[in-house]
Amino acid sequence: MSGGMIAPGATIGILGGGQLGRMLAMAAARLGYRAHIYSPEGSGPASEVSAEWTRGDYDDGEALARFAQGVDVVTFEFENIPAAPLRRLADHAPVHPNPAALEVAQDRLSEKTFVTDLGGTPAPFRAVDSLEALHEAAAALGLPAILKTRRFGYDGKGQARLLTADDIAPAWDAVAGAPAILEGFVPFEREFSIIAVRGADGAFAAWDAPDNRHADGILATSTVPAGGLIAAQAPEAIALAGRIADRLDYVGVLTCEFFATDTGPVFNEMAPRVHNSGHWTIEGAITCQFENHIRAICGLPLGATALSAPRAEMRNLIGAEADEWPAILADPTAHLHLYGKHEARPGRKMGHVTRLLF
Repeated sequence: MSGGMIAPGATIGILGGGQLGRMLAMAAARLGYRAHIYSPEGSGPASEVSAEWTRGDYDDGEALARFAQGVDVVTFEFENIPAAPLRRLADHAPVHPNPAALEVAQDRLSEKTFVTDLGGTPAPFRAVDSLEALHEAAAALGLPAILKTRRFGYDGKGQARLLTADDIAPAWDAVAGAPAILEGFVPFEREFSIIAVRGADGAFAAWDAPDNRHADGILATSTVPAGGLIAAQAPEAIALAGRIADRLDYVGVLTCEFFATDTGPVFNEMAPRVHNSGHWTIEGAITCQFENHIRAICGLPLGATALSAPRAEMRNLIGAEADEWPAILADPTAHLHLYGKHEARPGRKMGHVTRLLF
């Protein structure tokens, strides 16, 4: 082992056993590492491809410490993990990305303030902690607007739209009075994300920015390369992602979501992890987001992020769409990924399919 590298044969601890943990474990295995999952559930998509599985709560400091003593490095597949217990894990094993990134990403107010300080442009926002404050924020920002809980929430959860003043009280009820922010409406042409990776040595790279299309608040497709406004605004967005990563001394894959607008890229949110909108990289890039995350947290050189084909499109398989697998496999251009989930509920990501076009 040299230069702080964690050599193949070591064990990578992953907090979370969902599909992202599954794909991280598979990427780790390709490089000769073992994956040990820690999760409150007894099993999950990652269980079928991991060497070990420990069941425990994320706020159980003692259980987490025992877990960390048996691994060589710790990472996580999603951000809804208490940061305080995670900080204590560093006494037993390196934790990447560091908990400071998690703390920023877990609080939308902190996140948008942080990005603003780095020269980014989020949607106009106001903190909201009461119905009265929501009325004041709506008057200041104007309507339409969207109310979001400061903590937790994804795929459209923890959010309520305000189109008129009559929506203010119901929106406050919808978030159950949780601390929130109100975001002003941003007219945009497209949505895109920057999937970037930073190594322990400060090396930084980003993949092509995908054009992301959503349905019912859930990502439907990601397509690269993107043209138009996305192509024009991606360099500025990548530069902001680099400043975020540097300020946080970040190690691993970082995702930043943006709106492409007539006035430039508007920052939406960040996720300190691998991301659904980067799934196309498994086949569509020379090195996928999952492998580069493993490389980064183990201190290995980063792999190239260039496209492996002129064009790639990833489509999420939501709910019963996963039942289309026979037709998908009949298409010789399709790369099918099913996550091993046993119940196809509406709105649940069951898999994805990527097509490369030459």
